[in-house]
Amino acid sequence: MKLKLWGVRGSIPVPGPSTVNYGGNTLCLELRFGKNDRLIIIDAGSGIRELAGDILKRDLPKGPIKTEIFITHTHWDHIMGFPFFTPIFVPGTQIDIYGPVTYEDDSLDTIIGGQLRYRYFPVKHSELSADIKYHPLKECEKDLGDGITLKTKYLNHPILCLGYRFEYEGKVICTVYDHEPFRNLFPTDPNHPDYDELAAEEGENAVKEENQKIRDFYKDADILIHDSQYTNKELLDSKLGWGHSSYEYAINSAHKSGVKKLVLIHHDPLRSDKELDELEQKYKKKIANKTKMEIVFAKEQMEFVL
Repeated sequence: MKLKLWGVRGSIPVPGPSTVNYGGNTLCLELRFGKNDRLIIIDAGSGIRELAGDILKRDLPKGPIKTEIFITHTHWDHIMGFPFFTPIFVPGTQIDIYGPVTYEDDSLDTIIGGQLRYRYFPVKHSELSADIKYHPLKECEKDLGDGITLKTKYLNHPILCLGYRFEYEGKVICTVYDHEPFRNLFPTDPNHPDYDELAAEEGENAVKEENQKIRDFYKDADILIHDSQYTNKELLDSKLGWGHSSYEYAINSAHKSGVKKLVLIHHDPLRSDKELDELEQKYKKKIANKTKMEIVFAKEQMEFVL
């Protein structure tokens, strides 16, 4: 398996002099499998535009492009690059798009393909040359062929969001974003006017169970790509309920689950290269001699091979 990062930023693209080193594009990951270089893409953030150029140079000369795109969820920063994914305009291209759909009446093709309407874009979805099929996805285990197994897990986010676990020839790559640790919503302070001992206890048990399910999902992963938009202080001070993780949570949970390499991603759009460098040094220093797990702060164009 080969992995390349084409977008590592969360919420909104932030190109500019202060984000050159880590990159300003929103999430897009490229996976390649086996000798045939089977291509799977995870998320269609703004980073997918540059991936498209690479695909046209690398894959198109070999014949029509065939790929699958797995969308973690349909928030705009994870789908906004789709209209700029050049293969959709190339005759012969075949694309299968998978992803979760929340409670709205709109289907996956309406949400993603709906960006290609004249009110937003100069080309309509119906005018595209590629053969594009949409597949709603839930929690499941799926045989993708070529020896690739996919497992999915619902994460904790304001809309349905899936984590992906790809297993191939004994190796595992997992994605967990956007995700906020589960927490007890019932008052646990006996002096609180709404305190209910039974509800508080049941809430604590439910939280432990759900957080354990997430850790089990990426247990023993060779590479875990995990949301880390905030520090723990930022999360507790003003970001609870936004659906994102802290560096501390991602590191501690991955360590407990036996992850070999943790790639911290979905960088906050306000975070500069300098700030990310400082945070990387800080957290690597904190865990020095405490874990064998390798920590990597995601940068555009980074590549990993298993």
